[in-house]
Order: sequence, then structure tokens, then C-alpha cells
Amino acid sequence: MSDLTPQIPAFVLTRPQMGENIGAAARAMWNFGLDHMRIVAPRDGWPNPAAVAMASGAGRLLDTATLCADLPEALGDCDFVFATTARQRDLTKPIFSPEAAMEETAARIAQGQRVAVLFGPERAGLENDDIARANAIISVPVNPQFASLNLAQCVLLVGYEWRRASAEVTARSTEMAGTDWAKGQDIEALASHYEERLETAGFFFPDHKITSMKLNLRNMWSRLPLTRADVQMLHGMMRQMVRWKERD
Repeated sequence: MSDLTPQIPAFVLTRPQMGENIGAAARAMWNFGLDHMRIVAPRDGWPNPAAVAMASGAGRLLDTATLCADLPEALGDCDFVFATTARQRDLTKPIFSPEAAMEETAARIAQGQRVAVLFGPERAGLENDDIARANAIISVPVNPQFASLNLAQCVLLVGYEWRRASAEVTARSTEMAGTDWAKGQDIEALASHYEERLETAGFFFPDHKITSMKLNLRNMWSRLPLTRADVQMLHGMMRQMVRWKERD
């Protein structure tokens, strides 16, 4: 996927359940000049008449929204991904406030990176498998006794902080030694390569720990700030170890 312009982040609605909430999210995005929406596996299909009716003057966002089958497809061209959540998670990741996250987003975009923000379905938010594919978490400081936040409200909150941050950002230079940051599709391929080879080697054991081990491995890859050169080297390391074992 290559339709994301670097000047703004993509807002990725993950498995949204109601068309009305998609439309309300579109309105919230357009309030702050954000017009890049990606929709992953919407429950009621796409296009959705209820979303169009609710979007009102922001219907153009729905016309140009990208429909994706899953998160790897939605995040394949992204350099950095935030996941929004109001609940504590067991995954070890950097945690940002909405304000700090959008400051970081603006700085990365000023360097030419592509950034995405994940929003979860209305009923329970993002699952750990979703968050494992993100590089960092946006933790919304809501009332712990009532942590439920409407999808459009969360989009509005992050969009507001984006508008503030993008008006004030100062570009920061980073020496990349002739390479680029690894994109989502690069990390996805690396994670699949290692998982496949480790599966063959019998690394995932015992059976009752396999799911959590794979989740932790996936989370580790997304947490590391890898360049494309790093990814190529890690692929090469694994391929060489496999060749060495086969010769042995």
C-alpha cells in the first residue's frame, strides 16, 4: 500500500462495528484537517450507507478511505505505528500521552516517515494481537471506573492533539547511514520468517505457552527501531544458521 502521503498520519479503524461510528470518526478527522482513513475488516461491510449519512460534510473521507482485509495490509507501508488504548496491557512498549504521541508523530513526519494510529472496535478496543504490531501505545487518561471511550471521541481527541503538534513541530535530523527505517511490510516478513524457522526448530514449547511466546516475539519485533539494513542482516543471520544446521 502506498497511498499515504507523509504530511499527515493515517487513522486506521480496526474492525469497526457500526457505520454511524465510522461516519462520526470521519467528521472528527476532518475537523482537524485529517483525511487519510483506513478501514480494516468492518463488521457490516463496505461501503456503508449509515457511515455516509453520519459523515455529513466529511463524506469525501469515506470516498477515499482505503478498505483493508487485515492489519498487515493496512500497515505495510508505515514506518511507525501507534495503538490507542485506555486499558493496561501486558505488552512491553513505550507509552505516550495523546499530546506526546502527536508531537512524536509530527517530528517523524517532518523526517519523511509514514505514521499510522490504530483505533479499536467499539465493544472492547484493540486486542493484544493488534497492539503487538504497533511500535508504541497511546494511553488515554480516562476515568478508570469508566474507561470506555467512543470511537469517534478517541479519534477527535487524537486529531485535536495532532493539529496542535503539527503547527509547532520543528524537524529533527537523524543520521541513517544510507538506509531507511523498516516499514510494516518489512517487519511482517521478518516476523514470519523467524516464526516459521523457530517453529521448525521446535522452539515453541510447551504447547500451552505457544500462543504467548509468538505474541511476545511479535511484540519484540515491533518495539525495535529497525532499519531496512537491520532487517536484511537479521534475515541473513537466520538463513545462515539454517544452512549451517543443514550442513551439520
